[in-house]
Amino acid sequence: MNISLVVGTLVVVVILVLAVKIVRQYERAVVFRLGKLLGEKGPGIFVIIPFVDRLEKVDLRVRELDVPKQTIVSSDNVSLDVDAVIYYKVTDSCDAIVEVEDYAAATSLLAQTTLRDVLGQNELDTILSKRDELNKKVQEILDIATDPWGMKVVMVTMRDVALPENMLRAIARQAEAEREKRARIILAEGEYQASQRMSEAAAFYEKTPIALKLREFQTLTEIAKEKNLIVVSTGAGAIGEIGATAGLTKAFSER
Repeated sequence: MNISLVVGTLVVVVILVLAVKIVRQYERAVVFRLGKLLGEKGPGIFVIIPFVDRLEKVDLRVRELDVPKQTIVSSDNVSLDVDAVIYYKVTDSCDAIVEVEDYAAATSLLAQTTLRDVLGQNELDTILSKRDELNKKVQEILDIATDPWGMKVVMVTMRDVALPENMLRAIARQAEAEREKRARIILAEGEYQASQRMSEAAAFYEKTPIALKLREFQTLTEIAKEKNLIVVSTGAGAIGEIGATAGLTKAFSER
């Protein structure tokens, strides 16, 4: 009698252990009863029928997916290696289990083909300079494709773009030529602005000859600071002007 009671107690305990399940806050349990989808359970504690119900746990946290390095040929026939990282999460655990056999593997393969297709439609300069736009485009395509699987692609990031050695040298030469071009444009712009100022000054001196004479005196003053120079003034100007110029030059030379 005691043995029967002990056995019965053990059976009840085993059934309770198998029937009571607990899932964490970030998990959901997809329950199947005799092969038919019963629904989603959790989080917390719940009860199932042992040997009748079967459950699959699904993690709802954001997960990262490392896309292996892909060899891509751009639209301008440049071969490059690109690898990326995809962040996704499950939004519907029932669809993630029922609609696709392995949602992580399926997302990885889909990400590889989508990355090759999107980057292959763009030129090398676009791939290097517009990564954010291409990341968003890949994300949108993956998000639409994985939505029936109960998934949400949170973010796509191209981690590295590896170029052949000869292409790296060509890009370096192009950058150097671009810098040289900008330097020459700046120099030419400076010469143009200087010529404009000189043209305006010449027009002003033509209208006011006295200003030109004052400028001449100022120039002679600067020359007179160098005591090892001799200034000879010749020309068809008035005698008074020549005398004044010579006197001014002599005065500054004696300083």
